Amino acid sequence: MHPISPRPTHDLPSVAGIGLRAEHCAEFITTMPAVGFIEVHSENYFGRGGLPLQILERARRDYPLSLHGVGLSIGSADPLGAPHLARLRALIDRFEPALISDHLCWSSIGGVYANDLLPLPYTTEALAHVVARVQRVQDALGRRILLENVSSYVEYRDSSMPEWTFLAEVAARSGCGLLLDVNNIHVSAHNHGFDPQAYLDAIPRGAVCEIHLAGFITRSFDDGKILIDTHSAPVADAVWALYAQALRRFGPTPTLIEWDADLPPLATLVGEAQHADRIAREVTEEQRDACPA
Repeated sequence: MHPISPRPTHDLPSVAGIGLRAEHCAEFITTMPAVGFIEVHSENYFGRGGLPLQILERARRDYPLSLHGVGLSIGSADPLGAPHLARLRALIDRFEPALISDHLCWSSIGGVYANDLLPLPYTTEALAHVVARVQRVQDALGRRILLENVSSYVEYRDSSMPEWTFLAEVAARSGCGLLLDVNNIHVSAHNHGFDPQAYLDAIPRGAVCEIHLAGFITRSFDDGKILIDTHSAPVADAVWALYAQALRRFGPTPTLIEWDADLPPLATLVGEAQHADRIAREVTEEQRDACPA
């Protein structure tokens, strides 16, 4: 077992936060809404100066911060990007985020990047490859990272284990934490025909450090329909229900509302975060009432 990198200096509260997007920054700084934390895409702040970094510095004074990356390509056969890791380390040193995360996926081959987060084959060979790369990333950053499960629309014939087993093994063998995207579980469960509750039940309770919630769209074809994770809609009722199940298993967990396309007013995002907090309170009360006196 590889030793877990040092814990973050500032923990996230076990309440709901929102993704801070450029379109909302001015209003966010002015109104300072009542959300538990903010999360930003790391790569958007790799510059050495400018307005985005100034705004993030202002927001960071009052809100805990989570850095969420999309460019690590942890499952690729390409070498890990040293410049990418150096910029991420500088960002971490500057802003001292509570959590740092990226995706359990690959997005590049031969130095060419796809504009997508592509699923891995779930094999013992891929598992060993990812674990070794996670360990190198954590050593380079001096911090534990979280890996997020991605939504998927294809599967590999060569996979020898289910996604949830692969994800749990990556965490156990590398010492990383997990960012559990409940919407992605729902989307992939529909697309591939597995039981989302079985997914939750297979993930170790202590491994989940953050939860993501987002919206999806449906595309219908002659032979059926698929769900597509777009981050462009409110959280669906079925995802809210699965979120409650996740909280029953993992306990109170920092939860992020992701919305990246067709952005609504900031108040709508805040309202979604407040709804997540209401569900968390209801689950806590339900479990308290179920405990014998």
